[in-house]
Amino acid sequence: MKKLYLFFALIVGACAPYVSPDRLSWSEYLYGASFTDMTEMSRAAKRPVYLGAGGHVIDDAIIKNAQYEYGDKNMSDNAINIAYMSKVEQELYDALRKAGISVQRAGGEVVVILVRDAIMRLDAPEISETGDDTLQTIEKILKKYEATYIEIAGYTDSMRDTNASQRLSMDMAERVAVHMSKNHILTARMFIVGRGSSRPIAGQDDIGRLTNRRIEIRIAPAR
Repeated sequence: MKKLYLFFALIVGACAPYVSPDRLSWSEYLYGASFTDMTEMSRAAKRPVYLGAGGHVIDDAIIKNAQYEYGDKNMSDNAINIAYMSKVEQELYDALRKAGISVQRAGGEVVVILVRDAIMRLDAPEISETGDDTLQTIEKILKKYEATYIEIAGYTDSMRDTNASQRLSMDMAERVAVHMSKNHILTARMFIVGRGSSRPIAGQDDIGRLTNRRIEIRIAPAR
Protein backbone atom coordinates (compact mmCIF):
# COMPACT_ATOMS: atom_id res chain seq x y z
CA MET A 1 0.00 0.00 0.00
CA LYS A 2 2.82 2.40 0.87
CA LYS A 3 4.53 1.75 -2.46
CA LEU A 4 1.24 2.35 -4.29
CA TYR A 5 0.77 5.65 -2.44
CA LEU A 6 4.29 6.79 -3.35
CA PHE A 7 3.68 5.82 -6.97
CA PHE A 8 0.53 7.95 -7.20
CA ALA A 9 2.24 10.79 -5.33
CA LEU A 10 5.00 10.82 -7.93
CA ILE A 11 2.45 10.83 -10.75
CA VAL A 12 0.52 13.72 -9.21
CA GLY A 13 3.76 15.62 -8.51
CA ALA A 14 4.89 15.18 -12.09
CA CYS A 15 1.56 16.56 -13.38
CA ALA A 16 1.33 19.47 -10.92
CA PRO A 17 1.95 22.92 -12.44
CA TYR A 18 5.16 24.69 -11.52
CA VAL A 19 4.81 27.27 -8.74
CA SER A 20 7.63 29.63 -7.77
CA PRO A 21 8.85 29.24 -4.18
CA ASP A 22 7.79 31.82 -1.62
CA ARG A 23 9.45 35.14 -2.40
CA LEU A 24 11.08 35.25 1.04
CA SER A 25 13.20 32.25 0.02
CA TRP A 26 14.39 33.67 -3.29
CA SER A 27 17.58 35.06 -1.79
CA GLU A 28 18.54 31.52 -0.77
CA TYR A 29 17.94 30.15 -4.26
CA LEU A 30 19.87 33.01 -5.84
CA TYR A 31 22.82 33.08 -3.46
CA GLY A 32 25.97 33.50 -5.55
CA ALA A 33 24.24 35.28 -8.44
CA SER A 34 25.23 38.84 -9.38
CA PHE A 35 22.57 41.54 -9.65
CA THR A 36 24.30 43.64 -12.28
CA ASP A 37 24.79 43.79 -16.04
CA MET A 38 27.00 41.07 -17.52
CA THR A 39 29.92 43.09 -18.89
CA GLU A 40 33.49 42.06 -19.60
CA MET A 41 34.52 43.80 -16.39
CA SER A 42 31.84 42.15 -14.24
CA ARG A 43 32.70 38.73 -15.66
CA ALA A 44 36.38 39.25 -14.90
CA ALA A 45 35.52 40.30 -11.34
CA LYS A 46 33.25 37.29 -10.91
CA ARG A 47 35.66 34.74 -12.35
CA PRO A 48 37.35 33.74 -9.03
CA VAL A 49 33.94 33.27 -7.39
CA TYR A 50 32.68 31.36 -10.42
CA LEU A 51 35.67 29.00 -10.45
CA GLY A 52 35.55 28.62 -6.67
CA ALA A 53 31.91 27.50 -6.93
CA GLY A 54 32.86 24.77 -9.39
CA GLY A 55 32.45 26.68 -12.64
CA HIS A 56 34.26 25.61 -15.79
CA VAL A 57 36.00 27.49 -18.57
CA ILE A 58 35.76 26.41 -22.20
CA ASP A 59 39.24 24.85 -22.31
CA ASP A 60 38.26 22.55 -19.41
CA ALA A 61 35.00 21.61 -21.13
CA ILE A 62 36.81 20.65 -24.33
CA ILE A 63 39.23 18.40 -22.45
CA LYS A 64 36.44 16.85 -20.35
CA ASN A 65 34.03 16.17 -23.22
CA ALA A 66 35.17 14.46 -26.37
CA GLN A 67 32.26 15.90 -28.37
CA TYR A 68 33.83 19.35 -28.04
CA GLU A 69 36.93 18.44 -29.99
CA TYR A 70 37.49 20.90 -32.82
CA GLY A 71 40.49 19.39 -34.59
CA ASP A 72 43.67 21.45 -34.44
CA LYS A 73 44.88 21.68 -30.82
CA ASN A 74 46.72 24.88 -31.72
CA MET A 75 43.48 26.59 -32.65
CA SER A 76 43.27 30.10 -31.20
CA ASP A 77 41.22 30.74 -28.08
CA ASN A 78 38.90 32.96 -30.09
CA ALA A 79 38.20 30.23 -32.65
CA ILE A 80 37.53 27.72 -29.88
CA ASN A 81 35.07 30.11 -28.23
CA ILE A 82 33.28 30.71 -31.53
CA ALA A 83 33.01 26.98 -32.24
CA TYR A 84 31.71 26.29 -28.73
CA MET A 85 29.10 29.04 -28.86
CA SER A 86 28.02 27.96 -32.34
CA LYS A 87 27.05 24.61 -30.86
CA VAL A 88 25.15 26.35 -28.05
CA GLU A 89 23.27 28.45 -30.60
CA GLN A 90 22.42 25.50 -32.85
CA GLU A 91 21.09 23.31 -30.06
CA LEU A 92 18.98 26.12 -28.62
CA TYR A 93 17.66 27.03 -32.07
CA ASP A 94 16.69 23.43 -32.84
CA ALA A 95 15.02 22.94 -29.45
CA LEU A 96 13.10 26.22 -29.23
CA ARG A 97 11.06 26.48 -32.40
CA LYS A 98 8.03 27.90 -30.65
CA ALA A 99 5.91 31.01 -31.01
CA GLY A 100 7.18 33.97 -29.00
CA ILE A 101 10.73 32.60 -28.74
CA SER A 102 13.80 33.45 -30.80
CA VAL A 103 17.47 32.53 -30.66
CA GLN A 104 19.97 35.05 -31.98
CA ARG A 105 23.73 35.37 -32.29
CA ALA A 106 25.25 38.57 -30.93
CA GLY A 107 28.96 38.55 -31.71
CA GLY A 108 30.49 35.76 -29.63
CA GLU A 109 27.35 35.41 -27.49
CA VAL A 110 23.91 33.84 -27.88
CA VAL A 111 20.65 35.54 -26.87
CA VAL A 112 17.36 33.74 -26.25
CA ILE A 113 14.38 36.12 -26.33
CA LEU A 114 11.28 34.87 -24.53
CA VAL A 115 8.15 36.99 -24.92
CA ARG A 116 6.45 37.12 -21.52
CA ASP A 117 3.23 35.44 -22.68
CA ALA A 118 5.24 32.51 -24.08
CA ILE A 119 6.54 31.50 -20.66
CA MET A 120 4.27 33.09 -18.06
CA ARG A 121 0.61 32.88 -17.16
CA LEU A 122 -1.67 35.51 -18.64
CA ASP A 123 -3.59 36.03 -15.39
CA ALA A 124 -0.75 36.02 -12.86
CA PRO A 125 2.98 36.81 -12.48
CA GLU A 126 3.88 33.11 -12.53
CA ILE A 127 5.65 30.77 -14.92
CA SER A 128 3.13 28.82 -16.98
CA GLU A 129 3.09 25.10 -17.68
CA THR A 130 4.39 25.79 -21.19
CA GLY A 131 7.01 28.14 -19.76
CA ASP A 132 8.14 25.48 -17.31
CA ASP A 133 8.67 23.06 -20.18
CA THR A 134 10.53 25.70 -22.23
CA LEU A 135 12.82 26.66 -19.35
CA GLN A 136 13.61 23.02 -18.64
CA THR A 137 14.63 22.63 -22.29
CA ILE A 138 16.95 25.64 -22.01
CA GLU A 139 18.35 24.40 -18.70
CA LYS A 140 19.18 21.01 -20.17
CA ILE A 141 21.30 22.70 -22.83
CA LEU A 142 22.90 25.08 -20.32
CA LYS A 143 23.93 22.07 -18.24
CA LYS A 144 25.53 20.46 -21.28
CA TYR A 145 27.37 23.66 -22.20
CA GLU A 146 28.35 24.54 -18.66
CA ALA A 147 31.34 26.73 -19.56
CA THR A 148 29.14 29.79 -19.97
CA TYR A 149 27.93 32.80 -18.04
CA ILE A 150 24.23 33.68 -18.15
CA GLU A 151 22.56 37.06 -17.98
CA ILE A 152 18.82 36.96 -17.25
CA ALA A 153 17.23 40.31 -18.03
CA GLY A 154 13.58 41.30 -17.64
CA TYR A 155 11.88 43.99 -19.72
CA THR A 156 8.42 45.57 -19.75
CA ASP A 157 6.49 47.69 -22.23
CA SER A 158 6.27 51.44 -21.69
CA MET A 159 4.66 52.26 -18.34
CA ARG A 160 3.90 55.60 -16.68
CA ASP A 161 5.27 54.43 -13.35
CA THR A 162 8.97 53.75 -13.99
CA ASN A 163 9.44 52.29 -10.51
CA ALA A 164 6.64 49.78 -11.11
CA SER A 165 8.17 48.95 -14.48
CA GLN A 166 11.53 48.29 -12.85
CA ARG A 167 10.00 46.08 -10.15
CA LEU A 168 7.97 44.08 -12.66
CA SER A 169 10.93 43.47 -14.94
CA MET A 170 13.08 42.38 -12.00
CA ASP A 171 10.34 40.06 -10.76
CA MET A 172 10.26 38.29 -14.15
CA ALA A 173 14.05 37.95 -14.25
CA GLU A 174 14.26 36.61 -10.71
CA ARG A 175 11.45 34.09 -11.30
CA VAL A 176 13.33 32.65 -14.26
CA ALA A 177 16.60 32.63 -12.27
CA VAL A 178 14.93 30.83 -9.35
CA HIS A 179 13.55 28.24 -11.76
CA MET A 180 17.07 27.68 -13.09
CA SER A 181 18.50 27.44 -9.59
CA LYS A 182 15.87 24.87 -8.61
CA ASN A 183 16.92 22.88 -11.66
CA HIS A 184 20.59 22.93 -10.65
CA ILE A 185 22.00 25.67 -12.84
CA LEU A 186 24.99 27.08 -10.95
CA THR A 187 24.03 30.51 -9.60
CA ALA A 188 27.65 31.69 -9.83
CA ARG A 189 27.07 31.73 -13.60
CA MET A 190 24.17 34.17 -13.31
CA PHE A 191 23.80 37.92 -13.74
CA ILE A 192 20.23 39.08 -13.00
CA VAL A 193 18.85 42.48 -14.02
CA GLY A 194 15.52 44.24 -14.47
CA ARG A 195 15.67 46.91 -17.16
CA GLY A 196 12.09 48.15 -17.06
CA SER A 197 10.88 49.61 -20.35
CA SER A 198 14.37 50.42 -21.66
CA ARG A 199 15.62 48.88 -24.91
CA PRO A 200 12.27 48.25 -26.63
CA ILE A 201 12.46 45.89 -29.61
CA ALA A 202 9.05 46.77 -31.06
CA GLY A 203 6.63 49.69 -31.29
CA GLN A 204 4.09 50.69 -28.66
CA ASP A 205 0.98 49.39 -30.43
CA ASP A 206 -0.87 46.42 -28.94
CA ILE A 207 1.32 43.79 -30.61
CA GLY A 208 4.52 45.72 -29.97
CA ARG A 209 3.75 46.14 -26.28
CA LEU A 210 3.32 42.37 -25.94
CA THR A 211 6.67 41.84 -27.66
CA ASN A 212 8.47 44.33 -25.42
CA ARG A 213 7.35 42.40 -22.31
CA ARG A 214 10.06 39.79 -22.38
CA ILE A 215 12.94 37.93 -20.79
CA GLU A 216 16.30 37.86 -22.53
CA ILE A 217 18.76 35.13 -21.60
CA ARG A 218 22.21 36.13 -22.84
CA ILE A 219 24.84 33.40 -22.84
CA ALA A 220 28.56 34.21 -22.99
CA PRO A 221 31.63 31.96 -23.03
CA ALA A 222 33.49 31.48 -19.75
CA ARG A 223 37.23 31.65 -20.38
